[in-house]
Amino acid sequence: MNITVNDRECSAQVGDRLLDVARANHSHIGYFCGGNAICQTCYVRVLEGAELLSPMSDAEKAMLSDKLVKKGTRMACQTLIEKPGKITVLSEVEAAKRMTLENPLQLPAYMGKMGWESAVKFTDTIAFQARREQGEHALEPTQLLHDVAAAIGDAIQLVFNAIQAAFGVKRSADKPQIKAGNGCGCDTALLAKTATCDNGHGRIVSPEILQLHQESGAVCN
Repeated sequence: MNITVNDRECSAQVGDRLLDVARANHSHIGYFCGGNAICQTCYVRVLEGAELLSPMSDAEKAMLSDKLVKKGTRMACQTLIEKPGKITVLSEVEAAKRMTLENPLQLPAYMGKMGWESAVKFTDTIAFQARREQGEHALEPTQLLHDVAAAIGDAIQLVFNAIQAAFGVKRSADKPQIKAGNGCGCDTALLAKTATCDNGHGRIVSPEILQLHQESGAVCN
């Protein structure tokens, strides 16, 4: 099945966390704590399909204000897909990015609102974190460090991908197009995956083709 995260179609299965779906499909959801219900950066707004998701966890009840809950806000690290169907979500970090690009004057009010909604749940959040030594939300220090490191690595990759997209930088994996001239005794199908062969003057014009011919024993006439 597919779900939509920030307008991107993402492959998902019943039982997946929204956070894991977003990460696997390179969509934009914050998760500095690595999905351990600490940093509160993975908030998403469920626009469609709320009934297909798992009930709110204890972590969500402790951290999400009543106003945010009424607006369909969930924590992506705590929310699982329970039933197949149409699910559409927008992450808060993506919403903030779009606001920055489209109408930055709204940012102060938005930040103030989100800060207030966190403040009203501050006591509940601290109480929840304090009793995490027991139960399903217990933290294992080594695993937590691993998750945080992985989250930071993913964030860096997202930034790198965004820079590539913004400046039109091609990935190193992209390979040149092939042109094979008449009279070439090499395998043009193989060359098409590698480099450029232009035999107009009976010569090889790239080091890649020279290496390919040396390895395959092919001859250009």
